[in-house]
Amino acid sequence: MKTEKEYTDKQLLFLDALMSDECKGNIKKAMNAAGYAETTHSRVVVSALKDEINERASMVLAMNSTKAAWSMVDVLDDPGAMGARNSIAAASQLLDRTGLIKKEQLEVKNTGGAMFILPPKSDD
Repeated sequence: MKTEKEYTDKQLLFLDALMSDECKGNIKKAMNAAGYAETTHSRVVVSALKDEINERASMVLAMNSTKAAWSMVDVLDDPGAMGARNSIAAASQLLDRTGLIKKEQLEVKNTGGAMFILPPKSDD
């Protein structure tokens, strides 16, 4: 049975601030916004919330995957646009990380009968 994790108010504020437009993933800014003391080490805060931070980072990627897809389509419409190569590279990376990657297929051809390699006979 999985028990529900209890969070302090500061931890919840930190998680919200970390993914806000103001902090954009900056740990120290998010700690300040949540009210942590300047002397608090970031590893203390992050180590207690690493799973939650990773989950929210994945959510940010997922929320921007449609934007990445559209930026690739925009480059198709205007391939000569400034930064098109960088836009494609960034969009590809984001889509790869969200699981929208190109599918690879393995083709196996058998041109003859099956062949079995057996171990040598023992003299028993």
